[in-house]
Amino acid sequence: MKITYLILITMFTFGNTSCQSQTKKKMENNNPLMCDPESGICEIPTNTTSSTDSSLVKANKKPVKIIYYTDPICSSCWGIEPQLRKLKLEYGNSIEIEYRMGGLLPNWSYNSGGISKPSDVSHHWDEVSVYYDMPIDGNVWLEDPLPSSYPPSIAFKAAQMQDNEKAILFLREIREMVFLQKKNITKWEHLEMAGKKVGLDIVKFKIDYEGKAKELFEEDLKLGRELGVRGFPTIFFTDTAGNKEMVYGSKPYNTFENALLKLFPNTPKNNYDKTWGFVFSKYHSLTAKEFSELTGTPRNESDKYLDDLIAKGHLEKLITKNGAIWTLKNTSR
Repeated sequence: MKITYLILITMFTFGNTSCQSQTKKKMENNNPLMCDPESGICEIPTNTTSSTDSSLVKANKKPVKIIYYTDPICSSCWGIEPQLRKLKLEYGNSIEIEYRMGGLLPNWSYNSGGISKPSDVSHHWDEVSVYYDMPIDGNVWLEDPLPSSYPPSIAFKAAQMQDNEKAILFLREIREMVFLQKKNITKWEHLEMAGKKVGLDIVKFKIDYEGKAKELFEEDLKLGRELGVRGFPTIFFTDTAGNKEMVYGSKPYNTFENALLKLFPNTPKNNYDKTWGFVFSKYHSLTAKEFSELTGTPRNESDKYLDDLIAKGHLEKLITKNGAIWTLKNTSR
């Protein structure tokens, strides 16, 4: 399927005028990889239009419900982790987030737009990493390439069947595996390891992964088509009256905050503790960009601040060719 590779090469034209011209030409020729480096999304031609699906408005437990369409290997979704984590800290009492899988990569039956095989993605991911200031090592596509994003998506649905919060932690784990550790997260050994780390019942997890979770994944794909989801990330905000706002693509934090406040202007904002100890107690692994976003530490000071915490024995560090991630020492998330 041509339309499924929209995010694999997101932002591949950054800083290159000639590449931007080529991208514009492809867009004019209706190439399915319609990447817009300025907006941070890749669009696909579609006749599908959004519908007011009841799933968006039913049974809100909190004033605002968020449906987040994503994929485990969506690099733009990895790029908005700092913004989403901050949104949860500041407005978690007023929002509930429902994660849905979009099905980015069914298989490699594809040969358009310069992307015809896994190795074509490697350099693009490295460039995306620099643009989003989030560590991504594209060498996974050279060393142990993924044949599809469906297995980890189904695994997420299996985790979700047990516990939604653990499922979100599981998604973070497998993203760190693929983006930083260069692990092929279609393999059961890695999915099992991530499941154990976040405390899933592994026996049930495997049963659901091989059974019911596949149906739930298909339901996500079906709803995505009904809602006109054309790329990732796509985030729908809805209030209890059914009013909607949508944020499409990678955007600054205030875009997500403004969408929320437009629906619920009086949303109370939590002035949370911005010390390193608190943010690491909430999120046991943080990139320098995330730490800066969550604590207000200037970005050019974040790495040194975090490295000082390593010297004091508080944190551990995983270094990749395109950045690092710091983890709270001696913890199981």
